[in-house]
Amino acid sequence: MNVLKTRNKLIDEISRIPDERLPDIYNLIHYFRLGLNVKEKNSDRILKLAGSWRDMPEEDFDDFLEEIRTRRKNAFLSRRNRETSID
Repeated sequence: MNVLKTRNKLIDEISRIPDERLPDIYNLIHYFRLGLNVKEKNSDRILKLAGSWRDMPEEDFDDFLEEIRTRRKNAFLSRRNRETSID
């Protein structure tokens, strides 16, 4: 389906929505569009890091990965303990 046809179908559907529900639809579309912008910005930032560790010695890289594993494990255990504790 081409863009113009899709846009016209959206406009037609929106015109059939009761007036009191239009703010909800606006919020949905607005935040969806903002989310697309954030996603694009995040992927650009992430891609800038691609290959950052390429020149890191293998031993340092292994230590780095182990540190990440340890931090994730501790974070998960901490979260699990908070969720199961009774105050």
